[in-house]
Amino acid sequence: MKTSRKPAPNAVVKSQPALRNPGCITILIADDHPVVREGLISAVERQSEMRIVAEARNGREAVEMFIAHRPDISLIDLRMPLMDGIEAVMSIREREPTARLVILTTHETREEIYQALQAGARGYVLKEDGLDEILACVRSVAAGDTWIPPAIGAALATRLKDEELTPRELQVLRAVATGKSNKEIGAKLNISEATVKVHVTHMLEKLRVSGRSGAISKAVKRGLVRLDEYDVA
Repeated sequence: MKTSRKPAPNAVVKSQPALRNPGCITILIADDHPVVREGLISAVERQSEMRIVAEARNGREAVEMFIAHRPDISLIDLRMPLMDGIEAVMSIREREPTARLVILTTHETREEIYQALQAGARGYVLKEDGLDEILACVRSVAAGDTWIPPAIGAALATRLKDEELTPRELQVLRAVATGKSNKEIGAKLNISEATVKVHVTHMLEKLRVSGRSGAISKAVKRGLVRLDEYDVA
């Protein structure tokens, strides 16, 4: 991660309560890559007003560590084993609605940005933006602001214009991405082949494409489908 880039301007929303430990920002780092965790810990330890209180290797540990330590700020990787970052954010927010949670990731599909912020994340920062940017995000969110850099905000604005797919349409879309036929999808989801055809038609209309290959391409671009994991159950 770079350390010299100037922090980008961010949107500001002051609606959070005061920190539990005034004068010291306590931080949880959740990332499945040891090198990333070590780099962040080293950077935080050089800041006089910040302190690492816990680290986690997956989303499930992130939730457990949050409950145990109640940090002021949690930096949570988007893609982790056992439970991804968005699921971790949702789980933490169910327990602590005012939790200050930041998604820290190398990914920036507009669907993932949208889902993370909908789940309750107060910031979204890219690892490649550098340590200076990450630390600036921590300070901003600790102050009660949100942190949405311009590029992320632009992607979010585009996502808000997209038509929503229903949960069933998303299931069908993800099954289509695996190469399943309408008959196979119907058997998997316990619905008729005719119903599958209706969902496919609506899905294509909402994605503004004419066929299955176009739907898969658009879905991957938007972040609706990840080619490295499929689950339509």
